[in-house]
Amino acid sequence: MSKETSLHGVHKGLGALFTDFAGWSMPIRYSSELAEHKAVRETAGLFDLSHMAEIEVTGPQAADTLDFALVGNLSGVKPGRARYTMICDENGGVLDDLVVYRLADEKFLVVANAGNAAVVAEALAERVSGFDAVVENKSEDVALIAVQGPKAVEILGAVTDADLGALKYYASVPAVVKGHDVLLARTGYTGEDGFELYVPAGEAPAVWRILTEAGEPHGLLPAGLACRDTLRLEAGMPLYGNELSLQLSPFEAGLGRVVKFEKPNDFVGKAALEELSKKDVPRVRVGLKGSGRRAPRHGYTVLSGETEIGEVTSGALSPTLGYPIAMAYVDREHAEPGTELSVDIRGRIEPVEVVALPFYSRA
Repeated sequence: MSKETSLHGVHKGLGALFTDFAGWSMPIRYSSELAEHKAVRETAGLFDLSHMAEIEVTGPQAADTLDFALVGNLSGVKPGRARYTMICDENGGVLDDLVVYRLADEKFLVVANAGNAAVVAEALAERVSGFDAVVENKSEDVALIAVQGPKAVEILGAVTDADLGALKYYASVPAVVKGHDVLLARTGYTGEDGFELYVPAGEAPAVWRILTEAGEPHGLLPAGLACRDTLRLEAGMPLYGNELSLQLSPFEAGLGRVVKFEKPNDFVGKAALEELSKKDVPRVRVGLKGSGRRAPRHGYTVLSGETEIGEVTSGALSPTLGYPIAMAYVDREHAEPGTELSVDIRGRIEPVEVVALPFYSRA
């Protein structure tokens, strides 16, 4: 049976259509995914992301623990800032991609994908051994609500004491939303400006209502997982299980920059990743732009002439751009932007062009 977030009743009241996602019953849409996608691009959307995992790492050696456990340099993150990073296995395969917030000198919040919550929590619990630090999975106690879109600042500014103008991208601050204590972060997964609010689970319905009322004059809509997927695809953002997996290293994904070899001490996967960094990976992640209305989908074959040279990992008809887009892994000799390829879409060969990522960037 699927787990339910603390906002499940709110979603039912809004008439949401639900789907099982990583063991959670989550709203896939409320009205139409096109309307919700458009709201995020033009006004704002309100998301329930409470299925994500929140894991605290605290103690005198919390930073050292994360430097060893993850590929990033977390000891270099200042309190109040956040970093996108990854946790890899000994072979350099990606266990998950993460956002890590440094809340204080000796306190970090690691946010993992819902489907990898147990994997990441277990890996951190193992890797903390020998360090003066404690790992605690806080996922059951924390709800996560996101306000994303051009009107996010105006909406949130009406209900919080936080100085939103001073809050930088990938930064966080403790804040109060109409009497409710939250951790307010300027992060997101849509390609728009916006905020994520970490809220005590029991207070999430009240905070959702406050944000809904503040957003009503601005055209805020509740937004489900369907539009979240097309939004992140337009922004060229990878999804674990599609663009990232244990069979791939950060280098195939074009995210080798997150691996910080200059850290003074060892970290899990370092030796394997160093070897991978010295050679050209055989396949790389690219963007594909189609024509017409038929979109490449996950698992479809990418062709050069009649030769199979890759596979689509995510694809959709872009609501913002009006043409099909996809991310794929292709043989590196076919990865140059401007390269003409094709995709087998259910037996029909459709032309595509390799393009630079992201497909969409906000003004």
